[in-house]
Amino acid sequence: MAMAMGGGTTGLLVGAALAVVLVPWLWAALVHLVWRPRAVARAFARQGVRGPPYRFLAGNNAEVKAMRAAAGGETLDRGSHDVVPRVLPHYRAWASRYGRVFLSWAGPTPTLCVGSYDMARRVLSDKAGLYVKPDPGPTILALLGVGLVFAEGEDWARHRRIVHPAFAMDKLKMMTGAMAACAGEVIRAWEARARAAPGVEVTVEVGQQFTELTADVISHTAFGSSYRRGKEVFQAQRELQHIALAAIGSVRVPGMEYAPTKANVRRWQLERTVRDTLMAIIHERLDAAREARGYGTDLLGLMLEANASGGKRVMSMDEIIDECKTFFFAGHDTTAHLLTWAMFLLGTHPEWQQRLREEVLRECGGAGTPLHGDALNKLKLVTMVLYETLRLYGAVSMIGRVATVDADLCGVKVPRGTVLTIPIAMLHRDEEVWGADAGGFNPLRFRDGVGRAAALPGALLSFSSGPRSCIGQDFAMLEAKATLALVLRRFAFGVAPEYMHAPTDFLTLQPLQGLPVVLKLLDP
Repeated sequence: MAMAMGGGTTGLLVGAALAVVLVPWLWAALVHLVWRPRAVARAFARQGVRGPPYRFLAGNNAEVKAMRAAAGGETLDRGSHDVVPRVLPHYRAWASRYGRVFLSWAGPTPTLCVGSYDMARRVLSDKAGLYVKPDPGPTILALLGVGLVFAEGEDWARHRRIVHPAFAMDKLKMMTGAMAACAGEVIRAWEARARAAPGVEVTVEVGQQFTELTADVISHTAFGSSYRRGKEVFQAQRELQHIALAAIGSVRVPGMEYAPTKANVRRWQLERTVRDTLMAIIHERLDAAREARGYGTDLLGLMLEANASGGKRVMSMDEIIDECKTFFFAGHDTTAHLLTWAMFLLGTHPEWQQRLREEVLRECGGAGTPLHGDALNKLKLVTMVLYETLRLYGAVSMIGRVATVDADLCGVKVPRGTVLTIPIAMLHRDEEVWGADAGGFNPLRFRDGVGRAAALPGALLSFSSGPRSCIGQDFAMLEAKATLALVLRRFAFGVAPEYMHAPTDFLTLQPLQGLPVVLKLLDP
């Protein structure tokens, strides 16, 4: 009897202990998954902001997945530059139903589409830390690190002070020779193929070639004599990009990033490869500096020199490695796709291709004439075409931020924790801002400069805007100009008949099956 009573008492105690633990947890889960989403939706609805209804736990993820799958089976006409139905089909559908500013749900997290330029500029110009970058998750961090892209507050300001001198225009002009040399190797390979088959059209898939070219450029300009090791970083980051893409849209379960799954194990291996390779390169530079041979004049050397100024290191080794990850991936991936889409637009607009060729020959000279930064900066038409390429086929289709406090965004009260998404691809096609021809290819809209190309100043958001605008934009533009100049001097080209126009968001916007281009070698 006593034993029975003792057992019963123990059971009651265990039950009470479980209740103490589980009840608060269940209540917190109920608030997070049911009560708060309903309260947030009602609060936005009272302000006239509506959207697709919240579904328990999953939010609108299933709808997004279904719409993306349906859009993935469609292709565009070559004359159409409206990528939104392919890369943001859910945004197109919801904006047409609920307006440019609408509420959707990424799981239980409220997501406000900032489809207004006024609201977008307010978010991007923030200096008070009201709107910060969302947590990208471990797979994206493995790829890019916590460099300038994801650092916040004082960490970001400290990193920017160190990295900024390396991207000054006078330093970039000194890198023009390396950019042209790398591109020259690609051009000579194309010339050899064309000469080996006289009278026959030569088709080249330029997308992959530009990816390898820009990786070669960043390897030389960032790591100088250590460029071969830089290519090892490139290979590892390409695989990390595939892993990151596979993780996007999946439900993040707390703690799963530490589980030894196949993807996680491979990610850890690649992270070690990138870290060990970059660590070896950095230690070589530090040893050279101690031996009074200097840090070097490439991007890494300039950053290390700035970091050592005043005799005190401002960034740790881990932070330097993260910055290397950032400018290596961003420095080659986005520029590769800028070049690819520029070739597509020039290949489908031969009249513009000829105008650019005449400008290049006039300002830079014919084949064999070395390219210089000052001559490249005189290529006004080339610059206009590149800006129009960025408007229509910018690498990033959407920018995200998170409200850190309850905020008032142009009259809309936004609760803390709301994700704010800026659909760049949609804003760049806004006829009220860009004119009735917003959906067409018209580089002349940039004739008076990027700031006066639209009804609103600063409407081009391809490099973001405000204090967090891309630090490498001058680097990307200079490299793209140098490469296009070399191509235009030696080749006329058109898009091959087999090309399928299906822009796809693979972390950055790119052709689904590459860009085959038909080349015709021009007379010397």
